[in-house]
Amino acid sequence: MPNTIQTQMTELPGNGSTVPAFLAKPDGDGPFPGVIVVQEWWGLDDHIKDVAQRFAQEGFVALAPDLYHGVVAKEPNQAQKLMMALDMNRASAELVRATDVLASQPYLRGRGIGAIGFCMGGGLALTLACDSPHIRAVAPFYGVNPNPLSKLGSLRGPVFAVYAEHDDWASAKVREELRQDLERYGKLFETKVYPGTQHAFFNDTRKEVYNADAARDAWAKALELFRKSL
Repeated sequence: MPNTIQTQMTELPGNGSTVPAFLAKPDGDGPFPGVIVVQEWWGLDDHIKDVAQRFAQEGFVALAPDLYHGVVAKEPNQAQKLMMALDMNRASAELVRATDVLASQPYLRGRGIGAIGFCMGGGLALTLACDSPHIRAVAPFYGVNPNPLSKLGSLRGPVFAVYAEHDDWASAKVREELRQDLERYGKLFETKVYPGTQHAFFNDTRKEVYNADAARDAWAKALELFRKSL
């Protein structure tokens, strides 16, 4: 039976600035494992908030930082412009800050934190797993690779990388580079390419690309990864 949950928007403190974020947690004092949920290029929209709430219902504290600081795209051209204008170094630093804040919460009490992200957020989640000592497992969905790839040597836990068969963003070349470098650094990982799927197949608000069977399987595998690792 799903956990009863609490949700709220919050402001994460930082070096002279704050980062808005959506927090979803189970009722109670924990300790709970944590998950950082990283947005698609649309922003912190209802879909990403729903993913965070799904994690909370499964017993995780989920924190989804708002990397666009209040802006949510309504159509692809706007989303592309927002992503292109985003300072990825700043976004990565904000994700590390969010992870530090989550790790310090009393309701975690030393439980591990995972990272999951989609599209733009898939690459940022994988980079976060390289940058933060708190991330013990990561599930990037159809994301690009960290730059430089040598950052993968800093991973502290397993990777479950999810891909669509038909995807110019996270292409076969991107997938193969990740596989080769994870093997080179001796990391524990699994990659899965879902046949017949398009980029963003997990997003059930995008009916033109959503694939229920693939989304259900990828979700179950991500949950299994986090339950085993955190």
